[in-house]
Amino acid sequence: MAKGAKIAIAGEGGQGVQSVAGILSEAAYDEGFEALYIPNFGVEQRGGVSVAYVQISDEPIGSPKFKIADIVVALSDRAVHRTKKYVGPNTVFVYDADIKGVDGALPKNAAKVLAIPAIRVAKEELHPRVFNVIIMGAVIGATKVVDIDVAKKALTKKFGYKFEQDPSLRDLNYKALERGYELVQG
Repeated sequence: MAKGAKIAIAGEGGQGVQSVAGILSEAAYDEGFEALYIPNFGVEQRGGVSVAYVQISDEPIGSPKFKIADIVVALSDRAVHRTKKYVGPNTVFVYDADIKGVDGALPKNAAKVLAIPAIRVAKEELHPRVFNVIIMGAVIGATKVVDIDVAKKALTKKFGYKFEQDPSLRDLNYKALERGYELVQG
């Protein structure tokens, strides 16, 4: 049986969905997996729903599309509605606990539905700008598809120039990744 995951991540434009998907794909590739990332967003850079599709496998990936995800992450109310069609009986559905008015819209056919306080943790414990890295940590924690240390290296590869200018940013991003991982445990 192949090891890997089919992941759909959705949120509002500007929430870093595409960055998370790109870094996650890079980490999987660096770990020796096949990785495929497909962005999907409207013409608006901010304000529209942005969806990223990621496939990670230890075998060749036959098709860039999938109907059912292993994990779906929804970061806004519109994203919850948009991603329900990717949920099946083995899907883990993760959404931000502070999204208002989605209780009736949450998928009933998922294996597990996890509400995590990613926005709150970013604002109160870390920094709002690392919200998306918390989400990436949650995806890794829920799927175990890549090692968290490999994800840290991928973060460094992506943001190395910023980390060199301000080493505290490296620590902040690593803490965000670890905190996101912790949010889906237990």
